Amino acid sequence: MKLTDLLNPEGPKAVWEEKGYVLPAFDIQAVREKTFHSPTWVHFGAGNIFRAFPAAALQGILESGAYDRGVIVAEGFDYEIIDRAYRPFDNLCLLVTLGADGSVGRRVIASVTESLKADAQFESDWARLVEIFENPSLQMVSFTVTEKGYAVPIEDLARGFAPRTTMGKIACLLYRRFLAGGAPLTLQSMDNCSHNGDVVRDAVGAYAKAWVEAGLVPEAFLAYLRDSVTYPWSMIDKITPFPDSAVQALLLADGFEDAETIVTEKGARTAAFINAEETEYLVIEDNYPAGRPPLELGGVLFAERETVDKIEKMKVCTCLNPLHTALAIFGCLLGYTRVCEEMKDADLVKLITHMGYREAMPVVVDPGVIRPEDFIAAVIEKRLPNPFLPDAPQRIATDTSQKLPIRFGETLKAYVARGLDVGALTLIPLTLAAYARYLKGIDDAGAAFTPSPDPKLEELSAIVAGLAVNAGSQDMRVLRELYMRSDIFGVDLYAVGLGEKVEGMVAELYRGPGAVRETLRKYLDRVG
Repeated sequence: MKLTDLLNPEGPKAVWEEKGYVLPAFDIQAVREKTFHSPTWVHFGAGNIFRAFPAAALQGILESGAYDRGVIVAEGFDYEIIDRAYRPFDNLCLLVTLGADGSVGRRVIASVTESLKADAQFESDWARLVEIFENPSLQMVSFTVTEKGYAVPIEDLARGFAPRTTMGKIACLLYRRFLAGGAPLTLQSMDNCSHNGDVVRDAVGAYAKAWVEAGLVPEAFLAYLRDSVTYPWSMIDKITPFPDSAVQALLLADGFEDAETIVTEKGARTAAFINAEETEYLVIEDNYPAGRPPLELGGVLFAERETVDKIEKMKVCTCLNPLHTALAIFGCLLGYTRVCEEMKDADLVKLITHMGYREAMPVVVDPGVIRPEDFIAAVIEKRLPNPFLPDAPQRIATDTSQKLPIRFGETLKAYVARGLDVGALTLIPLTLAAYARYLKGIDDAGAAFTPSPDPKLEELSAIVAGLAVNAGSQDMRVLRELYMRSDIFGVDLYAVGLGEKVEGMVAELYRGPGAVRETLRKYLDRVG
């Protein structure tokens, strides 16, 4: 069973279907032909989330007969993904959906019609991208390039039409579209960052402004980017871990031959198959001057900008991300390596349940299209316990210092703004206290562990360097240097009345082996 066999009209499709594989139910070649001549959608970022969600959503629309154009994928950073995970399989892939109930769905995705390396060094690929951007039929350019993909290094701005970043390359392609008549277009981020449309706009605009100042492009190009290009906000949520060995073994047992894990020189882990959870959300601001593919037929929700903002805040500040971070911090301290195993720990389940429903929920604004209570119920009851998802607290703990101000600081700000009693909070302060124990790099058994990568790890770890685990009474006032920092916690914890409370919790967590579990249970008992 090889993916490329499915493009052969005489291929052994019956074998696949007998084993429960869902095959494409549309004319693949006809869709590829029409998309080549009249492309409507190009996506930058050839990683797992793209194939598991946007491409899969389009697959269902194509199969319904309601649409006849596929999506062209481009990769502007790790070109090996195109060479090793797309082209050898003629852009087909296998989506393995892992249900919390133990079910495993297998579906071949064929909505990707071309795969291109987005860099001028690959002359034919770049020429094809220019051709696509110059075509008035193009409606949407979307992105899953992670927050780092929107970076604008100062030195890159001076490189003119030879930028190295994805956003710089997009600016080059937009200039070609401008010169070809300036047809309208939408740049649609599908990345998990706040107000992501503004991030795209600012990044592309930075290159355009630098080029105008250098005399490389006319002022009218800036007007085109402002008046004819839109940058909608979106909120996306779907867990797509690295290819899992257990899933790989399952596929090999089926006779699926394209199950090799691919690791690129730049560290990407991918394959011709993607394993992903079943739950997914994509909510997009509906602002498309050139039209768009009918993604609502594939489960995507389109709404006003205000609604997207509410949903994004609901997820990031209350219903998912803070719970993730709490599990990451306590998971590392308690010796867990899988989130699903943490969800068998009654203490940790109670921690995130009370934190989400009782402490954070009072300041959530209901976005209307998704009930916060339903969202958080799916997270706690269905998503985090999923044994098929090999997510680790150590992975989630990466860059924690960058996450805390949004995931907890926004809730604290909302409490203050609404005149609510911040001092009544218990488990949010406890999690922030546990961060000081996490920074020490000593788990609850007294063993050293290495905290996950974080740009401020060395700086923050130095603050707790003078504290000793199992040293009895010690001066916790050294923590003031940490907990007064609004850049880390979103607020000065002392200014909002939580600093001393958190200090006291840290003292308990530092008492010695077993102190983390003991302190956690103490405060869980207090909240009932």
